[in-house]
Amino acid sequence: MTRTATRALLEGVRVLDLSQYIPGPFATRQLADLGAEVIKIEPPDGDPMRRILYQGNQGVSPIYRHLNRGKRICRLDLKKPTDSQLLSELISGANVLLESFRPGVLEKLGFGEERLKQLKPSIIHCALSGYGQTGPYRNRAGHDINYLAASSGLSVSGLAEKPVISYPPIADHAGAMQASTSILAALYAQQKHRIGAYLDISLFESALSWQYLSFFEQSETRGEGLLSGGMACYNIYRCSDGNFISLGALEPHFWSNFCTTAGQKDWIGRQFETMPQTSLIEECRRLFASHPRTHWNKLLADVDCCYEALVEPFELAEQSQIRARESITQHGPNYPGRINQQSVELDPDFSEITNLELLRW
Repeated sequence: MTRTATRALLEGVRVLDLSQYIPGPFATRQLADLGAEVIKIEPPDGDPMRRILYQGNQGVSPIYRHLNRGKRICRLDLKKPTDSQLLSELISGANVLLESFRPGVLEKLGFGEERLKQLKPSIIHCALSGYGQTGPYRNRAGHDINYLAASSGLSVSGLAEKPVISYPPIADHAGAMQASTSILAALYAQQKHRIGAYLDISLFESALSWQYLSFFEQSETRGEGLLSGGMACYNIYRCSDGNFISLGALEPHFWSNFCTTAGQKDWIGRQFETMPQTSLIEECRRLFASHPRTHWNKLLADVDCCYEALVEPFELAEQSQIRARESITQHGPNYPGRINQQSVELDPDFSEITNLELLRW
């Protein structure tokens, strides 16, 4: 398989993307990366993501470009009969329609479930929303921070004294992954059985599905549990230069290797002291604070103990693993994986098209 052929997995699949901001565009970008033909339909003023989270004074946000690479983009006013008719024609030739309107909005625009089935009986309609299409929260406004709060994700993350805001937005990306996975499953059924699907995907529920650890360990307290900062062997520490390192030596042999190399053999038998291990954590803090990050990188680089320094975004391009696998390009993070031992060759940018060009689709 050549580099170009790595994008042929979804060749012939046509996707209409009526979403904005992060979740929907991220989901359809994954499909575009694998060769799907994605048409992104934006309102007359465009997707607000063109301008937000961007400090530049001119042009389109690079974040927007990254989220919409490989897509063709057109603006339609779906309240106008001519543009509504154009969307109808596009739907009849599409495999997938993804949208992120609030529940009921697409139906008000004339594209409810019955109408979609009339236009394309086998259409896969993915409705990606905050809390889902049903239930008392269905029309509640929200953002990533709210979905994580409602799913308990925020309450279990952070230090003992305070939760922390996750970054990048977890619910947005969990929802995007859930949407793309569900779409791929529906595409298989569409191809095999000639049937469509209605996918009701919730950002809140996507984040909720990741909370199984705290669900089954309900006694776990933020900052005091096995994986939440309560153990010395699994923690983050500040170095003397202000940089940070991570230690994930959960298994006894990793912890033993670390303690031996760090000259602290007396810590080996203390690995499973009662949590939170306040005393042992403090001793580790003092140890790591005695030297800069460069010292620990050099000392622990070849030690089998699950050690990694915290890397700043501007340092990523210099990381040897990233260089070896071409995980980052000048256009940002690459497709996260290889197919048949080949990097996925990506279309790094989007293209704006006219209504006339849409008609030729």
